[in-house]
Amino acid sequence: MSTAVQERPPPALGKGHGGMPARRAVVRWAWRLFRREWRQQSLVLVLLVIAVAATTAGLGYAGSAGDPQAATFGTANRLATIGSTGAQADADLATLRTAFGTIEVINHQKIPVPGSATAFDLRAQDPDGPFGRSMLRLTAGRYPQGADEVAVTARVAKTFGLRVGGTWDQGGRRRTVVGLVENPLNLLDHFALVAPGQAGADAQTAVLIRSTEQEFRDARKPDGMSAQFRGTQTDPGTVTVLALATIGLLFVGLLAVAGFTVMAQRRMRALGMLGAIGASHRHIRLVLVANGAVIGATGALIGAVAGLTGWTAFSPRLEPLIGRRIDRFDLPWSAFAAMVLLAVLTAVGAAWWPARAAARVPVVAALSARPVPPRPAHRFALLGLALLAAGLGALSTSHHDEAPYLIGGVLGVAAGLLLLAPLGVAAAGRLARFAPLAPRLALRDLARYRARSSAAVAAITLAVGIAAALAIAAAVSVAKAAAPTGGNLPADQLVVWLAPSGLDGPVPATTPEQEAAARQQADAIAAALHATSVLPLQAAMDPNGPQAGDPGGGRPVSQMGIPRRETIDGRTRTHYSSSEADPLYVATPEVLRHYGIDPSSVAADTDIITFRAGYDGWNLFPSDQHDWRPKVQHADLPAYPSLPGSLITAHAMATLRLQAVPGGWLIHAPRPLTQAQIDRAEETAERAGLTVETRPTGADVARVALYTTIIGIAVALGVLAVTVGLIRSETARDLRTLTATGAPRRTRRALTAATAGALALLGALLGTAGAYLALLTWHHRALHWLGHPPSIALATILAGLPAIAYAGGWLLAGKEAPALSRQPLD
Repeated sequence: MSTAVQERPPPALGKGHGGMPARRAVVRWAWRLFRREWRQQSLVLVLLVIAVAATTAGLGYAGSAGDPQAATFGTANRLATIGSTGAQADADLATLRTAFGTIEVINHQKIPVPGSATAFDLRAQDPDGPFGRSMLRLTAGRYPQGADEVAVTARVAKTFGLRVGGTWDQGGRRRTVVGLVENPLNLLDHFALVAPGQAGADAQTAVLIRSTEQEFRDARKPDGMSAQFRGTQTDPGTVTVLALATIGLLFVGLLAVAGFTVMAQRRMRALGMLGAIGASHRHIRLVLVANGAVIGATGALIGAVAGLTGWTAFSPRLEPLIGRRIDRFDLPWSAFAAMVLLAVLTAVGAAWWPARAAARVPVVAALSARPVPPRPAHRFALLGLALLAAGLGALSTSHHDEAPYLIGGVLGVAAGLLLLAPLGVAAAGRLARFAPLAPRLALRDLARYRARSSAAVAAITLAVGIAAALAIAAAVSVAKAAAPTGGNLPADQLVVWLAPSGLDGPVPATTPEQEAAARQQADAIAAALHATSVLPLQAAMDPNGPQAGDPGGGRPVSQMGIPRRETIDGRTRTHYSSSEADPLYVATPEVLRHYGIDPSSVAADTDIITFRAGYDGWNLFPSDQHDWRPKVQHADLPAYPSLPGSLITAHAMATLRLQAVPGGWLIHAPRPLTQAQIDRAEETAERAGLTVETRPTGADVARVALYTTIIGIAVALGVLAVTVGLIRSETARDLRTLTATGAPRRTRRALTAATAGALALLGALLGTAGAYLALLTWHHRALHWLGHPPSIALATILAGLPAIAYAGGWLLAGKEAPALSRQPLD
């Protein structure tokens, strides 16, 4: 007779769920676990607090920027300008009131400033107007009410030596200063305010209107009226802050994964006991996920309170920097709530993966506290390669201007690199057999504890990749600036413009005195540069063309441009881009002589002298003579966009009834301009109300890239300081064995140093490779720009970061940890 004995299967986790009482018990245990070990989890808490607080301040800053058009439009969406005066102006305003009902009239008159090319604005406006009341704020005294009263901004008061209660003699009229005012939406708006209707007879009349597109198109409007339309304002600042917060929280999440993995391994026996008494896989996962939720909610709450407190305290100091008043409690609260929720989800997501791995461990293996075997790295690598290829493809097809492809490409490349981190760790483990004893043990420990090692490498890759990409992009900018051709200007020339936007926007009308003052400042800049020549530039302008309705006034210059048609809300209109337009400079004898053109060689019926072969398909704008086809004469003129490459002759000026207006001065220096010379020229021009345009040197971009490289290395070292400690704490048994067998202190130093150096080198290689792949794809049509690598920055990342990490690990690992002398109790 034989007997068969069936072996008992190994105990596994319970299959039942236990209902709500079991889940409550597990959550209570997770809460007690957090209260007991919050110090071990303080790193994740601190990182979450910093991320949420910084994002709160960033959202406040982005929200405070507001809509820049509000400083001109108020709450209106149309700004009309009428050129009539006297009785005709009253009739035109009556027409607008009949067409649109409620309107607001603001009169602008220029006040010349002695010794400056710019003028202040004398503004007649009702402080309680229906649309413009948000553009006025009283800081002292009261608003003007009578005919001989005025309120001024602080800059006007300082310029003319005014005070509240004093008098101001301006333009032969004596007024009493009754208050100080400002435009809270634009602190750089310097003006004097008078009561409605008290501006001079030559004042420009602007009308604020609020209407729909259809109402404005169908309404009867005065002859000669020009209008500006308020564009649709998105909130790019808030979107940018949330995007940066997402990247920051992703970084925090990678570190949190390592921390939760170590916590799960440290509590593996307790989790095994929980499974031995009947807990299911769901309960085991719930322990760690609930712990992550508690950490996330605590960090998000503390960070939100700290961020709001800091923003409330320091936001007044930001007002001079952004040029507008800040409502400290006018935050984008929906984005704020989304950020707090994202912080909680980051902690929960970081805890979910270690919880999933811990729940799959058999009870016997959990009770023995053996490390979980790492998952094969090729599974992550295949997905990472697919995402990397998709991201590079999106960048290649983005054409540098399609936002969805750009965002998708950057996210695809970043996600692909992060998923390739386990493959790099596995490769380092395979190379361990060629290394000496201490580095061999360190590399094998990295491969054995691949979950936390890969998270650390991924975090370092993210930080280093951003720094490397900016350093390479800065090198490209410097290379473009140093190229002999291309760009807006030659490296040894600059232009002093009268208008802030050069000839791309309205050019203000100037008096002979203002023009002389501006020329004097241009000569001063030229003298400081030891310039060889100063060339006055005049532009052609239609005196009957549209006039800007903002306080600066002025009219746009005549240009030749390629018409582009677009349809918005069912309405087709023609628009022109400055990148496809040539401003028309007047062919003065000085300009012709400067470029070696003999006036006698210009045919009498020539309209435009240009470097182009012709203007077929181009239109004259702004003008009603779009069908004008000029007779073109080719000449060896510069093709730089900011130099006079198209000259209009006196014949064409008379035919089109255009007039010449001063635009600026072209200064030719004896050698390429340095950044210090450019800075001094800009300071001189800014004091006189002028604008300087030069060829970008790339110095600012290079400086930002240097700071970013330093910050990236600092962040990577911080990651190493955290993760190396976590990884070495898990190898305490190995260190005890080495110590018991007589291993000296330098062996412990070498283990920690090799761990830190290997992680730093892997992250530096992956981050730099990803940055170069992305930029190679971005510049695939002009790869020669990448032939100037930022050698110092790359050497600092690829060699300096691992060396610093190795040295830091060696210096900080000499003291024997308490875990080596005693076995921790579970």
